[in-house]
Amino acid sequence: MAETTADRVTRLLSLVTYLREHPGVPVAEVAAQFRTTEAQVLADVNLLWVSGTPGYLPDDLIDFSAEALDHGELTLTDPRGMDRPLRLSSSEALSLLVALRSLAELAGAAPGLAAEQDALASATEKLARATGHAVEQAAAVQVHVRADVPTAILDTVRRAVDQRRRLHLRYVSAADVVTERDVDPVELRSDGVTWSLRAWCYRAEGGRTFRLDRMLAVRVLGAPVAEHPGMTREEPGAWSGDGRLVTLELASQARWVAEHTPVEEVTDLPDGGLRVRLRAGDPAWVTNLLLSLGESVRSVEPPELARQVAARARAALAAYDRLS
Repeated sequence: MAETTADRVTRLLSLVTYLREHPGVPVAEVAAQFRTTEAQVLADVNLLWVSGTPGYLPDDLIDFSAEALDHGELTLTDPRGMDRPLRLSSSEALSLLVALRSLAELAGAAPGLAAEQDALASATEKLARATGHAVEQAAAVQVHVRADVPTAILDTVRRAVDQRRRLHLRYVSAADVVTERDVDPVELRSDGVTWSLRAWCYRAEGGRTFRLDRMLAVRVLGAPVAEHPGMTREEPGAWSGDGRLVTLELASQARWVAEHTPVEEVTDLPDGGLRVRLRAGDPAWVTNLLLSLGESVRSVEPPELARQVAARARAALAAYDRLS
């Protein structure tokens, strides 16, 4: 499985700290520590060897003992300060403080965060103290989160989730299609910008994610929610959706998809391309993604998704023909 850029950067930074604390450690031991191969460790060392602080002259670069390396050991001789944790600047601390207070605003409303209010309060207090001379600015920061969802809809959906009651929705999709559907709500979520509901949809006969700002009307029904295997509450941070697994084979220029999209698996191909597996919660989203990738897409599974994307592409081309 290929690793992401973020994964490698994390390992590189950790490697500097580890080698500073373990001079003369064998390469094999480092590989075991980081659960990678000796070849990868040596590749990381070679990359660090030409990395450093601005200026990038020989005295600005991270340095290792070449003699130790000849004996299969690693000794860090000059970490260029990369082995020490950085202090937050005032602007960085204030940015984090705003994010924490935004999360605290959501905690009282989001069921999944209600139990975390004490931890959020503690982290906010410590960060406010850590701002140093900017503590007065930090204390003055006031955050009010505004959701573009009518309060009545949010309250109704939350009540249905809490009481485990079926909902009737009048919903407009990303493709601007209005439908009426009954759903069994599973959980309510917010990313700080939009609210969404994971639910079992009887019209689609499967799990779906519905954005609350696309709900035109909502009504709690008398029927209790039924049991739907597989539709359990997901851990925070998981890629939510209807669980539809999509496999894409992409050219090398589309590697950004693996970096910026929550994927389950990435596999490097011999020709430099890659294969990614992800779970798509919104058919319109994955269709738009594939259309934007154009010639970088080599294959798509499941086949019906490939046919849907091809149909949309043909319809778009036909529209241009009519214009001409």
